[in-house]
Amino acid sequence: MAQEPRIDVALTALKEGQVEPTKAELAEIADSLKPGVWFANDLSGERSRDADVVWELTGAPYKGQTATGQAAVYYANPKIGLRKPFLFADGFSYGPSDLPGLFAYFNTVADGRPGLFDELLSRGYDIVLIGFTERHTHIQANAGVVIDAVLRAIAERVGDERLTVGGVSMGGIVTRYALAKLETQRMDHQTSTYLSFDSPHNGAWIPLILQQMAYFFEDFTPAGPDGAKQADLIRSAAAQQLLWAWVENSKYSGPVATASPLRKEFLDDLARVGNFPQIPRKLGISNGRRDGVGLPLPVGEVAFDWQALVASATARFQPDKGEKQRIGGMHLGLAVRRSATTEVPGLDAVPGGTLDSFGKVADALKAKISDDYRSGAFVPAVSAAALDFDPAKWDVDPAAPITDDALNRGHLDEVTFDEANSEHGHLSRALVDWIVGQLAH
Repeated sequence: MAQEPRIDVALTALKEGQVEPTKAELAEIADSLKPGVWFANDLSGERSRDADVVWELTGAPYKGQTATGQAAVYYANPKIGLRKPFLFADGFSYGPSDLPGLFAYFNTVADGRPGLFDELLSRGYDIVLIGFTERHTHIQANAGVVIDAVLRAIAERVGDERLTVGGVSMGGIVTRYALAKLETQRMDHQTSTYLSFDSPHNGAWIPLILQQMAYFFEDFTPAGPDGAKQADLIRSAAAQQLLWAWVENSKYSGPVATASPLRKEFLDDLARVGNFPQIPRKLGISNGRRDGVGLPLPVGEVAFDWQALVASATARFQPDKGEKQRIGGMHLGLAVRRSATTEVPGLDAVPGGTLDSFGKVADALKAKISDDYRSGAFVPAVSAAALDFDPAKWDVDPAAPITDDALNRGHLDEVTFDEANSEHGHLSRALVDWIVGQLAH
């Protein structure tokens, strides 16, 4: 039987004579660490236009909690109202959505031509941006917020134009589940097109060593202004459901592939509603390349090495499989972690939409890091393209070129890829033109 992907953490002792740090030394470390949540990824731009109306949204109760959110509506023609709805949901991050910032981000002017939303508005589409009060909560809960937005759009629509529904990042997964659930319940969502934008259909990746550091240094770091601590996003329900490999704390040794019960439960729930909506035409965008050309990162080598008087942190780029491959370590006083993985693929360097995860952690630690080493793959192209492979086991080569045959056997009807492995959520002119052209069909 093949070895399952796992992590092993050694609580290695330091040199003889090492003592606990003093209160003054701990205070100095705390002052040097940047407070706030790690790995948050907010897509925002300079505000340009106010929404015409804002809807308050409420989902159905899920596990005793009721998710809420808002929809910011931008009419193509305010005198007519909602006629041709384009519903687009916010993605993975911490806390509430910033819908004015999200509108500005996706409406950034490129090459002297209008941004995506202005292009769509000029063609009669009404933009309905869906945001969540807690982006980090369960996907199933926020799917209830999307369902409320879909039903509200149908109720307020003038005429019978069918909806376009989708989202960026996790927003594409939330809308995928919402539409599929409505179909299972035999409720007419009146949606002709589903669009996912660099959404991790088969899972996302944040390096295990960086997850460990978030937990490890949290106890020594002050909370952010909102009271959130640095590991709150990594331990959140959304992270557990989205990440293919996840660890529950800095000491954890064991399997990492779909390690969280919340991810297993979500994949089971997806299967129960048919995995994908069946009625609409399904479109997908990957911010990664299709040709197998990944990121020029030295797999297994040191990304950054931070040394302080009573603390240290070393992060390596994820080695490609192998047995007990070193991924780094950390210490503070007498607390030490030295980590190695077995049969975990080198996902940092594969083709995909990128996140500056190494850079974010290095900045939080005030560690030096090369600009070339700041970012690694966050949503591998094989995941954003929704290829047909096991999302729990990942029985796929994420570094291989994506063939026409693989796309034909996948779950989406049409997929396009970025020309380079670009930042997660990056919107190029070519992608704008592709979306506009696909919707014209």
